[in-house]
Amino acid sequence: MLTQRSSDTPDLTDLVVRMDGVGVRRGASTLLHDVDWAVELDERWVVLGPNGAGKTTLLRLAAAELHPTVGTVHVLGERLGRVNVFELRTRIGLSSAALNGRVPPEETVRDVVVSAGYGVLGRWREAYDSADTDRADQLLDALGMRALVERTYGTLSEGERKRTTIARALMTDPELLLLDEPAAGLDLGGREDLLARLTALAADPNAPASVLVTHHVEEIPVGYSHGLLIREGGVVAAGLLDDVLTDDNLSATFGLPLTVQRRRGRYTAWRR
Repeated sequence: MLTQRSSDTPDLTDLVVRMDGVGVRRGASTLLHDVDWAVELDERWVVLGPNGAGKTTLLRLAAAELHPTVGTVHVLGERLGRVNVFELRTRIGLSSAALNGRVPPEETVRDVVVSAGYGVLGRWREAYDSADTDRADQLLDALGMRALVERTYGTLSEGERKRTTIARALMTDPELLLLDEPAAGLDLGGREDLLARLTALAADPNAPASVLVTHHVEEIPVGYSHGLLIREGGVVAAGLLDDVLTDDNLSATFGLPLTVQRRRGRYTAWRR
């Protein structure tokens, strides 16, 4: 992780994301400023902050969907602005509300996942072999969706849709997995089921480095190792999750006095 640059900073070959002095402006609005951050190969990061803090903007930079106004961003060893982002995006798995909203409602669950191989939403004339469909089915099975592979996306619940697009994000065996509020809008049962599956994924040594964005400490899966707290576009704290998720840091991030507690690998927070 990087909160300050130092002589023992990991080489770019050890990093999947590196941001140095990054800022993003849109008109008169500053969405991010002075962000120094890096994600190493075996790390699972959670990005936490209030609405409007800049979390989604940060994730879009990591997804190579956005360029910084100032500073430099390297993703998978490539510098944004000096790389073909369309090729780079094939190495990144992304699940987000924006993506979920673009999936054709008549598309089957299996086709939503398998079409990631061509980077398209909605099958047209692409050809897939049995290895592709087998992998899609295995991923859906791991996320509790095997019985629904022939269902159409438009008939799924919110939780089922999110599990489907996470399977899609994993379809191409990405080097970086980005999850934008995967538990948002789920009921208690749906949230806990999804978090259990993300916990299993985090424990898999062959799983890609991951960045998960959320508003709530209760939505952090067990096994996530690092945390980045942001407020008003700036970094409040970054580092090992237990070091970052303190009462003082969380209070500074959300602008009110908070207490945070960890039990059996899960976090809860409440106002003091």
